[in-house]
Amino acid sequence: MRDRYTATAIALHWLIAVLLPGQFAFGLMLDDIPRGTPERGFYVNLHKSSGIVIGLLVLLRIVWRLTHVPPPLSDTMPAWQRHTARFSHALLYLCMLMLPLSGYLASNVSKHGIKFFNLVRLPPWGPDDKLLYAFFNQTHHLTALLLALFVGLHVLAVAKHMLIDRDGLLWRMWPRRAIHRMRTRADLPLESR
Repeated sequence: MRDRYTATAIALHWLIAVLLPGQFAFGLMLDDIPRGTPERGFYVNLHKSSGIVIGLLVLLRIVWRLTHVPPPLSDTMPAWQRHTARFSHALLYLCMLMLPLSGYLASNVSKHGIKFFNLVRLPPWGPDDKLLYAFFNQTHHLTALLLALFVGLHVLAVAKHMLIDRDGLLWRMWPRRAIHRMRTRADLPLESR
């Protein structure tokens, strides 16, 4: 039985883990740009475009996860922690899917649509409906907050496993080369590090 995630799962995990906080910060920054200005349209379209790319990566990650069994959690971990881990991962995946989807839907029920990386105009396929836009936009904002909360809990759980339990759970999702470099460095005398 494998004790690590596949290289593809690890790469997708860390790529999305780097992109999501940046996208979240980018979304918060948009509130500082006045509405109706050319700058706002430019940056909003960059946010939408990167959201589409991240959404496609999330879909790829979900497909990969559904077709590749992850390494099992340790039998020494209490059952409630294993159930909580599975449930929290499901919520993370749901939020990662809902966030770009709700943003995409909001964009397509407004007259603006999406200008993909400010180069290719993707006209909206839905009606210009302020009520639908408000619903999807609020869903987008709420999902962003929930995702931030679940990511925070995820990071706290990892910290607990690394610092308190010291069970090496993080190494299942850490690139093999990085682990090898850390172990090699740890084997060096202190004065050589």
